[in-house]
Amino acid sequence: MNSHLDLHIKPTQISLHSQLIPIVSFLQLLLRTSASMANLSFILGVIGNVISILLFASPIKTFWGVIKKKSTGDYKGEPYITTLLSTSLWTLYGIINPDGLLVMTVNGAGAILQLIYVILFLVYAPKDAKVKAAKLVCVVNVGVLGTVTAVTLFAVHKNTRLTFVGILCTALTIGMYASPLSAMSTVVKTKSVEYMPFLLSLFLFLNAGVWSVYAVLVKDIYIGVPNAVGLFLGSAQLILYVIYKNKPVSTNPSEAIEEEEEEEEGGSAHPARRGIEMNSSLGNV
Repeated sequence: MNSHLDLHIKPTQISLHSQLIPIVSFLQLLLRTSASMANLSFILGVIGNVISILLFASPIKTFWGVIKKKSTGDYKGEPYITTLLSTSLWTLYGIINPDGLLVMTVNGAGAILQLIYVILFLVYAPKDAKVKAAKLVCVVNVGVLGTVTAVTLFAVHKNTRLTFVGILCTALTIGMYASPLSAMSTVVKTKSVEYMPFLLSLFLFLNAGVWSVYAVLVKDIYIGVPNAVGLFLGSAQLILYVIYKNKPVSTNPSEAIEEEEEEEEGGSAHPARRGIEMNSSLGNV
């Protein structure tokens, strides 16, 4: 009797088993793929962290010169004050994002470096520039950052905090790309790449590229959009470098500087230089 039942059960078991094999195999493949994607995104995030920190650290040479001269000269404080706000907001984004460890660490490090630059600027800047920068710090780094943090933690619903901060971070980062555009404009006008260092442009391109791929893998639109813009501008900078690196200068760069300075209201630093300063501060994701 038992053997008779076994004869009828076993084919059914075999049939069910054969049907389950493709499903199980697919699930195993899916799990392996997910694990591989997670590993790849983590590796890219670490690479992005290294490149970003190198970019954040690039003004160290500038401020070492400031310390030795005990003067900021014609450097402006706005790029560092703005980047301090940006890195602080991205750090907040990383804190409230369950998967934001890499974003939090790199921008936390960036915020510390930018804070040091801002303090050094306030110490060594001429009186007028110092007062102006101090007011800007109070408004931007205390007022705006404090307000955004308070609203995020106490006024915005927990489910929409990431969206709120993400939109602010994206908008600010894209807005910061306006300054590098001035450097690109100067390259075209002067046919000289003097104000657009190759290594800086290359690292900006690599940084934006790595974080763009990372954003696709982790499906984070707030990281993806500004870095896609950065990748486009980084590519444009490299193309301009290739076009103009060996061309004779048709316009004297110093004359172009003087012309553009005259157009700037009360500005003492060349727009292209400010573009370079902002470029070096665009390591944030």
